[in-house]
Amino acid sequence: MSKSLPKRSEDYSLWYNELVKRAGLAENSAVRGCMVIKPYGYAIWEKMQRTLDDMFKRTGHQNAYFPLFVPKSLFEAEEQNAEGFAKECAVVTHYRLQTDPDKPGKLRVDPNAKLEEELIVRPTSEAIIWSTYKNWIQSYRDLPLLINQWANVVRWEMRTRLFLRTAEFLWQEGHTAHATAEEAVAETRQMLEVYAQFAEEWIGLPVVKGVKSANERFAGALDTYCIEGLMQDGKALQAGTSHFLGQNFAKAFDVQFANKEGGLEYVWGTSWGVSTRLMGALIMAHSDDEGLVLPPKLAPIQVVIVPIYKTGQLDELMERIWPMQMGLIQRGISVKIDDRDTERPGFKFAEWELKGVPVRIAVGMRDLDGGTVEVARRDTKEKMTLPLADIVNSVDQLLTDIQQNIYQRALRFRETHTTRVDSYEEFKQVLDSNPGFVVAHWDGTPETEERIKEETKATIRCIALNEPDEDGVCMVTGKPSKRRVYFARAY
Repeated sequence: MSKSLPKRSEDYSLWYNELVKRAGLAENSAVRGCMVIKPYGYAIWEKMQRTLDDMFKRTGHQNAYFPLFVPKSLFEAEEQNAEGFAKECAVVTHYRLQTDPDKPGKLRVDPNAKLEEELIVRPTSEAIIWSTYKNWIQSYRDLPLLINQWANVVRWEMRTRLFLRTAEFLWQEGHTAHATAEEAVAETRQMLEVYAQFAEEWIGLPVVKGVKSANERFAGALDTYCIEGLMQDGKALQAGTSHFLGQNFAKAFDVQFANKEGGLEYVWGTSWGVSTRLMGALIMAHSDDEGLVLPPKLAPIQVVIVPIYKTGQLDELMERIWPMQMGLIQRGISVKIDDRDTERPGFKFAEWELKGVPVRIAVGMRDLDGGTVEVARRDTKEKMTLPLADIVNSVDQLLTDIQQNIYQRALRFRETHTTRVDSYEEFKQVLDSNPGFVVAHWDGTPETEERIKEETKATIRCIALNEPDEDGVCMVTGKPSKRRVYFARAY
């Protein structure tokens, strides 16, 4: 099964695509550019969603839902946002079909059913949400307004890849309104920290927190904050963004509030989101040539038990396994017993290895009689024989160790693939010889940024928040620079 996976070192892109399909995460659909998320893949997304939703609610946010369709007049109200997404929009122009008189049994768009105003299938929801906020916000007592939406969006993509870039994808989008700029900036930074915590503590992905350059900023925002992760092929992946919108959308949709003194002010806004792209980050950051390597906190099945038995032994073996299974479940550990009689143990081992289950327990009558079980951990492939009497505590600790090891391994990879350079020649050489983050001085101009992108395919991933001020000169132009920024080729 997993033996036929392409090697990462030979064709990383093919390895990724095949792994997503063979591990049962997702597949291409009958709709061009769209995917079907299969139950095993959706179970991982549900765990992500549940965890993030709890984190949002702990920071005071509430969930709501807004329409999928946005009237074109609302969409174009904030000009920068409309222009930024214009080329990716799907547009509804008619509201009905009819039987095709020239082709029996076929349908056509009813030419008399043209909409008075076209509807945009939301690529993002600022327009419809801020037009609603105008009715919800009248006074400073209505602020802050802290709303999140779990939804799908459509961005018309010509070159797609499962989870990383599809025409339709799932995400959450937070949209908040505040009385002051300071409160809105604090909200933007707070949600960046929430995303970083989730990426590092649940996905096991170390991230660089920073601010996007003007060229890479969200259309309609004053500042875009982001978290950037590094994949095993040395390419960066933007894993989440949080935007300080200033008063741009409030002014576009006339969202004002009466302050404590009775005067009218425009509110200050933020938006922030992560998507099923996090699934791609999880896969590419940790998995190997045998299949998925899942962090235990997000694994749908944390422990798989494979009974090893002879004909006629299964019922008795299952009865003896039951206390171990119940002990693990009572500890909050998700367990599956693979008692299929249609497959041999070796096939089962390979299948669960492909699916990335963190811990595998193989147990037969002889093991139980001897008071031991064989335990294998997916991240290191290490096998060990552990006492049955303390197996629940041992497995619980093992899951914690695996979660930490997965993160530390990704962190070591990032550290060995982050290079500081001072010259443009060194910059280009490192991109090819040791791909990853390249930290270099930049003169701050969009022209130099665009030149670097055209000549090397590397972009500024972020101006890192933890990067200290440092006087230097731009590696390309020799002009003064106050600090280094993070470059990488990226997804």
